[in-house]
Amino acid sequence: MESVREKYAESTRQTLLDTALRLFAERDYADLSAEELVRTAGLTRGALYHHFDGKRGLFEAVVNDLETQAAQRIREAIGTTSDPFERAERGVAEFLDVCAERDYRQIVLLQGPIALGWQRWRELDQRHLGGLVTDAVRALLDAELIRAHPVELLASAFYGALTELSLTIADDDDPDRARAAATRLIRDLLGGLGTKPA
Repeated sequence: MESVREKYAESTRQTLLDTALRLFAERDYADLSAEELVRTAGLTRGALYHHFDGKRGLFEAVVNDLETQAAQRIREAIGTTSDPFERAERGVAEFLDVCAERDYRQIVLLQGPIALGWQRWRELDQRHLGGLVTDAVRALLDAELIRAHPVELLASAFYGALTELSLTIADDDDPDRARAAATRLIRDLLGGLGTKPA
């Protein structure tokens, strides 16, 4: 059984996360102070530092949650088919859909590399999404649906392309239009590697 103290701690942590998600989706990381975050949450700086070691730690936790949700959505999108090509296409389409959504776009793509630094941001992104790309490439190779290249090289090429496309979508004045164009491009790239006629 959870103790009252543990329930309170979890409630406090979740309140900070919910408040940060809302505020970081509306405002730039640099424009939000730790004081404003805790005041809006109705909590103290002590609570922020206890749970997240400050504003940056809280921001990273929000990014981590959004990346976890994105990866789960991709798994659900690809889980209804066993065809490797269809799984890859569905996974890419779901990922690009996520990239066009406000919270993910504003927090993970536009602010994440700046607030966390490129290296840390990439580490988090790779942790959640890199394995999905590698698994998709390996399945396509195993089924001989794409031409043979080293799996790590192919995964790196697709991960890099998807990363750059996600940033392009985030920066576009019309993210939905950019997402649709990016989806068509990735389909063409996959088709270009195919071993059989499309």
